[in-house]
Amino acid sequence: MTRRRPWKPTKQQLAAAQGKHIRDVIAPDLSVLFCGINPGLYSGAVGHHFARPGNRFWPALHAAGFTTRVLSPFDERQLLTLGYGITNLVRRATATAQELADDEIVAGAQRLARKVCRHRPAIVAFLGIAAYRIAFRRPKASLGLQQELLADAKIWVLPNPSGLNAHFQLAELTAMFRQLRVSADCRHS
Repeated sequence: MTRRRPWKPTKQQLAAAQGKHIRDVIAPDLSVLFCGINPGLYSGAVGHHFARPGNRFWPALHAAGFTTRVLSPFDERQLLTLGYGITNLVRRATATAQELADDEIVAGAQRLARKVCRHRPAIVAFLGIAAYRIAFRRPKASLGLQQELLADAKIWVLPNPSGLNAHFQLAELTAMFRQLRVSADCRHS
């Protein structure tokens, strides 16, 4: 399999990425479907999830034991062979998630529910508690396993792994990702 070489987008390419969509990494019957808020401009420009340098998704995924090495965003489709996938609540790329309107996030949750019904992942892991609270009208939701289901999928809420989220360092993210992985492993053992 030929791996595309990572590249750094120019300022013009970043600006042109506003509103672009990234293809889901999804298949039926995944163990975990990770759900980001929406792509950033960097991800929109290169066409891969969690692509901005400094995003801690890929290192946390590896450190928690989901992958045997730190994958590059350009390797994202390899997740499917491991039983994992990636999607977003809102498809369009923006500079920050603060550019999204609440009704756009709620509409994204409805679209996600249809996707979960169709693909039947065991667990949906949301990466960003504020967006989860808005999307599902759960203002008091906390991190971790939720009581509610989405279709028949368990719901986990994890912190946003963006480098802009200074509330959680890599060690804390890794510990939370590891709890999710242990739960996913128990479900399929």
